[in-house]
Amino acid sequence: MIGRQSVAFDEPPVITARASVAGKKEGDGPLGKLFDEVVDDPMAGQNTWEEAESTLQEKVVGHLLDKAKVSENDIRYILSGDLLGQLIASSFGLAKYNIPYFGLFGACSTMGEGMALGSMLVAGGCADRVIAVTSSHFASAEKQFRFPLEYGNQRPLSATWTVTGSGGVILEKAVGNNAAFSGKVCIKGVTTGKIVDYGVKDSFNMGASMAPACADMIYANLKDFGVDADYYDRIFTGDLGYVGQRILIDLLKEKGVNISDVHADCGMIIFDQNTQDTHAGGSGCGCAAATLCSYILRKLEEGEFKRVLFAPTGALMSTVSYNEGMSIPGIAHGIVLERIV
Repeated sequence: MIGRQSVAFDEPPVITARASVAGKKEGDGPLGKLFDEVVDDPMAGQNTWEEAESTLQEKVVGHLLDKAKVSENDIRYILSGDLLGQLIASSFGLAKYNIPYFGLFGACSTMGEGMALGSMLVAGGCADRVIAVTSSHFASAEKQFRFPLEYGNQRPLSATWTVTGSGGVILEKAVGNNAAFSGKVCIKGVTTGKIVDYGVKDSFNMGASMAPACADMIYANLKDFGVDADYYDRIFTGDLGYVGQRILIDLLKEKGVNISDVHADCGMIIFDQNTQDTHAGGSGCGCAAATLCSYILRKLEEGEFKRVLFAPTGALMSTVSYNEGMSIPGIAHGIVLERIV
């Protein structure tokens, strides 16, 4: 334990496999060729949007097992979550694998939460191999949180587009010397975020509700690890989009921290704002997860980045809280990723 909110690992868990599956709109975007699979059918061959989202997670875990050349019996735990009520995309999608399961809810920060807890399980000797995975689906999210798609409502420019996609990783205990894992990526540490609420009530402006929590977590990470922002080659936030990015940078400048030169947002990377009508960018659990597993980890493996802070962000709301007029608190979790050399 270091500082108030962070953990640094003496034996960092290694990411031995990564996989991503995305929908057609995401496949048409800048990362299209990097996904392991693009599902052109928005229903994924199922009868409902929710079942379609479950299929995304099922496919990702299948890709992970194939890539790592292991079976479901070799996985100690699986940690997953999604945006739907009672995590039905995860539980229904992963039941077939018969792997001991932790259901998590961190909204769009769930990939960070899963990786943080999974790495603690591995580093703490409670598991030798775990999977962290999450998903989102544009239609299932709109159906639950906003308006039926058939309504055809106009979206404000501050709105983000929920990504149809899923991403997952296998985390393992490093056995032997670093040479055996050269070129792989490890988790050097994690910073657990706090719930931060600035009183935002607009469900069409997720960036504004999540940015304060993200600023708080990034500041805590830098303080706990005793580093400056340029310690990282990049700080990747999850789902702030173009609106949230400006708020995040301004809030950190007020604390004397400037991340302008190293910041990037998954919601701004996964779509092309000039050619795709996504307004403020992408969001959803699958946004950060799919971008991490297709783009960020690839850049680390190839050596373009040596160390990054992965900071997915979440809006802690439900249909009940929103309909009762409550505000939308935010959360963010930080994962310190480093290339093994």
